Amino acid sequence: MPPYLQGLGIGLAYVAPIGMQNLFVINSALTQPRHRALLTALIVIFFDITLALACFFGVGALMDRFTWLKMIILLAGGAVVIWIGIGLLKDKPTMDHSVDVNVPLTQVAAKACVVTWFNPQALIDGTLLFGGFRAGNPGSVSTQLILGSSSASFLWFFGITILISFFSARFNDKILRVINIICGIIIIFYGAKLLLQFFQMIL
Repeated sequence: MPPYLQGLGIGLAYVAPIGMQNLFVINSALTQPRHRALLTALIVIFFDITLALACFFGVGALMDRFTWLKMIILLAGGAVVIWIGIGLLKDKPTMDHSVDVNVPLTQVAAKACVVTWFNPQALIDGTLLFGGFRAGNPGSVSTQLILGSSSASFLWFFGITILISFFSARFNDKILRVINIICGIIIIFYGAKLLLQFFQMIL
């Protein structure tokens, strides 16, 4: 599979699991006019992609220089990513209509920034995943991976906003559960790949 499509698939598995970002976008699509919901999605996409790029060019660049750091990230990243995937398989997300989306766009941007950039779990997950892109793949391949992953952010948040705005009456907890199961399987597979690369380095 081409690296760009691999990055797209992994990126979708990264953004699709139901967390605060998704709940905000989902509730916006359920309760706001479509143009407002799409604008909210665009704001979330901006912060999501900037975090991914920061993780890729920051930690990823350091791992290019230090082999020992690369090995630590591959080992820790593989284990944590698999753990995240298993958690998604067990999780049973629910629609949360208590999230307030009827706020000025400046507050929407502030909330999206806080949920993304000041969320320790998002920082750790992004560092391990996107840093792993650069650690486990040569230059041009890792660049295609991160481009694919960034594209996934656009596709997911815009796609789910449009889909829910048209079919809001049919969107329920069962669909959220199916999304998490699919994403969990993909993430576990990628975590196993990172661990394999670690063991290949020490053998």
